[in-house]
Amino acid sequence: LIYPISGAWKWGGGWCDAMGFQDFAGSVVVHAVGGFAGLAGAIFLGPRIGRFGKDGKSSPIPGHNISFAALGVFILWVGWYGFNPGSQLTYAGAANANATTYIALTTTLAAAAGAVAALITAWGLFGKPDVTMALNGVLGGLVAITANCDRVSQPESLIIGAIGGVIVVFAVPLLDRLKIDDVVGAIPVHLFAGIWGTLAVCFTNSAARFSVQVTSIVIVGAFVTVASAVVWLVLKAMF
Repeated sequence: LIYPISGAWKWGGGWCDAMGFQDFAGSVVVHAVGGFAGLAGAIFLGPRIGRFGKDGKSSPIPGHNISFAALGVFILWVGWYGFNPGSQLTYAGAANANATTYIALTTTLAAAAGAVAALITAWGLFGKPDVTMALNGVLGGLVAITANCDRVSQPESLIIGAIGGVIVVFAVPLLDRLKIDDVVGAIPVHLFAGIWGTLAVCFTNSAARFSVQVTSIVIVGAFVTVASAVVWLVLKAMF
């Protein structure tokens, strides 16, 4: 209901595409759209019972099976090789084959950098390594590289992915302070890292204009937030 509209603004030859908005595989068109919708849901549905005490203090509810969580992340990582390289749309011919495999390489480097950067950052902030932060760092790196995986250099992919992982770590306590209960860290991963990846296009693609990237993010975000809020409120009223 929501995604096809904002998706068409870029990939259907809509106004975002006409302005020159750059988002190869969907850091905003896919991931930030989900992040904005998730943020609206977390706000309108409210936190889980017991997530924040009477004094407002955060009381994390840890996942029950970290091994399964890690398995899920690796399955997503493998799936990303269809998502990013698949956005080349064809493997026919040497040029397309080379582009597809190169996108797989930049995607891998960004994911690995996101994991390591998130692990080190969380270790420094919280005094001990946190495997869940490392896992979400993988996803943050993947989301961040999605917008420009087709044209970045290998060092650039490492930097973009690493910054995506760091952003995820800092966004988690930010949401805690705002009393927003994000069960699996989807908002830091898909929204914040997605926005970063789309802005990072400006540093690696001379055809991208910062004002166009920001304008597209803001308008897509406003549309998705309002539209998804309506859906969440209807669901809340029904159930």
